[in-house]
Amino acid sequence: MKRGVYIVSTFSENQPVKLTKRVVDQANPPEGKKQIFVRDSVLQGFGLRVTDRGTKSFILEKRIDGKVRRQTLGRFGELTVEQARREAQKQLGKIAMGINPIAEKKQKAAQQVTLAETFEAFKKARKNLKPKTLKGYTYHLQNPLKEWYHKPITAITTQMVSRRHREIGERGVKAQANAVFRTLKSILSFAKHHYDDGQGHSILPYNPVEILGHTRAWYRIKPRKRVIKKHQLPAWYNAVQALKAPDKPTSAFVVADFLTLMLFTGLRFSETAHLRWEDVDLKDKTLTIPDPKNRETFVLPLSDAVMDIFLERQSMAVNEYVFPGRDGKGHIVEPKRQVKHVIEQSGVEFSPHDIRRTYATILDILDFSSTTKKRLLNHKSGYDVTDDYIVTDVERFRGPVQQVASFIQSAITPEAPTKIISFQKK
Repeated sequence: MKRGVYIVSTFSENQPVKLTKRVVDQANPPEGKKQIFVRDSVLQGFGLRVTDRGTKSFILEKRIDGKVRRQTLGRFGELTVEQARREAQKQLGKIAMGINPIAEKKQKAAQQVTLAETFEAFKKARKNLKPKTLKGYTYHLQNPLKEWYHKPITAITTQMVSRRHREIGERGVKAQANAVFRTLKSILSFAKHHYDDGQGHSILPYNPVEILGHTRAWYRIKPRKRVIKKHQLPAWYNAVQALKAPDKPTSAFVVADFLTLMLFTGLRFSETAHLRWEDVDLKDKTLTIPDPKNRETFVLPLSDAVMDIFLERQSMAVNEYVFPGRDGKGHIVEPKRQVKHVIEQSGVEFSPHDIRRTYATILDILDFSSTTKKRLLNHKSGYDVTDDYIVTDVERFRGPVQQVASFIQSAITPEAPTKIISFQKK
């Protein structure tokens, strides 16, 4: 039998053959097969894998821990047949000594996984991350932690974490220091369960950010308590409505209604800014936030005051958003210039979130139950087994919503003081 015919026959019958350069050159899968394996007759476990695309790679096959494991040694061209056979002998020697070379290779690769690579894997796994959250995570990793971004995560130590957290805090941005390392803690917690050393053990047995908790190094950030007080509401409201003066641009009208709606509903800034006309039902007198912060669709009944705002905005609608951006494009963004103007005109310092806090304070003043307050603020309550049996009816909260509106209206339009006429005795 001719040598070439013998080689082709060997490939088709999957019989061992001494691997040489000539054998490797002639090895190709038969018609209809995606790949073939050519086993070496000289060194058991050594072989060649050939795909229908012409890729030829040297392999090692060996039973390890009761299972046949296959390891790629390298491509033909990058390695000669003899180099590949020597590498196979070396790996077989390790196996004989009880070392798993496949696990060893995986462990070495895992030890080199960078923070950037981990973040990419994290994003693929956490597909439901909100764009704002993702933007914040990206900023934290690529700015305050930019020197670490392309380092292996296994190189991040507790000492590095403590030092960088302290450095950021000492620059006067303690809240940011906490936020940055909460982001890192979340990413490394994912890595702890995602990457192993090939033997089922995590490459991160300890999350280095946990040192901040153990040493009580997290900065204590006092929550803001600023609200627009009841006696400040008239001046604040008048300054907001002054944005609708005839000489003001259309965008100022939008901001005035935007801030007023926040006061009468307590909605978050982003929820109000992203509100679409398709989510407002003027017949049913409700609005829907389909994807709020807590991921639970929120339906809010509308007070008469809010209905008036929507009817006015509807007559001026230019796109799909209730509060359009400048020139009618997209939705409104944070109106810093108009907010500054209202502060100057009213003398009342506030931020958009202070408006929501004001609404929450009014709920408390009116002595509503905890359930009603959480429902109207759309705060996620602690899970209770009875939650599975209760279907919240939006009509239950129409009364409380109207009560809040009445309280606000009475505050912004206080009654004129009673004129006292004194009568003297004759």
